[in-house]
Amino acid sequence: MPSVFLFLFPALVGAMVVSFFLGKTRALGSAKEHPARLHSLPGYSGYYLAIWTTMPALIVLLAYVFFGPALVAMQVRSGLPPETLALPVEKLELFMRNARALAFGGAASQTSAALTDAARHFTAAARTLNMAVIVLVAGLAIGGFAMARRQIAADFRARNKVERFVYALLLACSIIAVLTTLGIILSLLTESLRFFAQVNIIDFIFGLKWSPQTALRADQIGQSGSFGAIPLFAGTFLITLIAMAVAVPVGIYAAIYLSEYARPRARQIIKPVLEVLAGIPTVVYGFFALLTIGPFIRQLAESIGLGAQTQSALSAGLVMGIMIIPFVSSLSDDVINAVPQALRDGSYAMGATQSETVRNIILPAALPGIMGAVMLAISRAIGETMIVVMAAGQSANLTANPLQPVTTVTVQIVTLLTGDQEFDSAKTLAAFALGLVLFVVTLLLNIFALQVVNKYRERYD
Repeated sequence: MPSVFLFLFPALVGAMVVSFFLGKTRALGSAKEHPARLHSLPGYSGYYLAIWTTMPALIVLLAYVFFGPALVAMQVRSGLPPETLALPVEKLELFMRNARALAFGGAASQTSAALTDAARHFTAAARTLNMAVIVLVAGLAIGGFAMARRQIAADFRARNKVERFVYALLLACSIIAVLTTLGIILSLLTESLRFFAQVNIIDFIFGLKWSPQTALRADQIGQSGSFGAIPLFAGTFLITLIAMAVAVPVGIYAAIYLSEYARPRARQIIKPVLEVLAGIPTVVYGFFALLTIGPFIRQLAESIGLGAQTQSALSAGLVMGIMIIPFVSSLSDDVINAVPQALRDGSYAMGATQSETVRNIILPAALPGIMGAVMLAISRAIGETMIVVMAAGQSANLTANPLQPVTTVTVQIVTLLTGDQEFDSAKTLAAFALGLVLFVVTLLLNIFALQVVNKYRERYD
């Protein structure tokens, strides 16, 4: 089935290009080679013809990619003998997977006469669907081309049609974004409610012990599970606080230097080098924290008589802060540069020095944008996982000591959903409850940032 898509999609792209030039040529021909007689520019007629040639066919092709395998499986399943349909759900799914693999050249875990017959049905159904899609896509492309080409004339309002299509496309993209957000919220909320049906929400939010190990069956030896999330919240807050203590001052001061003090040559060198930090994979930061920063902090603490471990909140927070510096510095630099030069000139005219101008004029004017950069950095720090796993460990310790290992909400979500899990157990459902809390915290941070921006926003001519 993928081979049909690989054949039809390039063909549609080629048809789109060809139809664009044909539509443009027809528009010029209808105006007797005088574009001024056209209602719309010739390019709009080309776009209109290309849209009608490819869009309906492309919609059918995408529907085939997403729903084609399911349609073939439904047709094959409807033709299975009763004894096969009577199999348990797990065995029936395994039977269908083996039949599909046998039909399309894969390796099946078992073979039988019924399996071979089902594989033949798979092949026949897929061949029929492929031919139907090819005919339908070709028919829609040809029909759309013929219909749109007849409409192109000197007085044809191609621009209005194309702009209406672009508007509908943008609206559809916006709706998809909103529906995706709603889907994420509903999925988190649904699974979280299942979790809170097993674990009291008060115990979850205010509990002081996190030990999610539970027995999956009644005859298993296991713990009853403790789902107090305070240690996770405390670890997340501690690491985020350390990271912000590094990233915010360094990032803002770097932005002030680059925008107000640095020469153009120095800015051209320092800004790209600083932004390279944002492109380094987080696993590399984790290695750096585990192999370099962690041992250095432990040795330094031991030299002054303090107990410390290689994996610690301080190690994770310092390295995470370094990673986040470009988020703060780059956005703050753009915001500071956006402050009108007239404010600087007016401050200098009143006798203020450059440092006084930066402190009293520029930073207050750029405060909303800087606050937005800080909120983005905080959200990035809260959502970081790999650095915490490697540099801070996975121990759910309720401690304010930055020299001890801690864990965060995101690390525990990954831990709970790794491997084979029972999605009816509180242990697995706890990941969705943690995700819901993380979503609410991020939402509150965004609301707070919007309030700050609206309160201190300045409007300039």
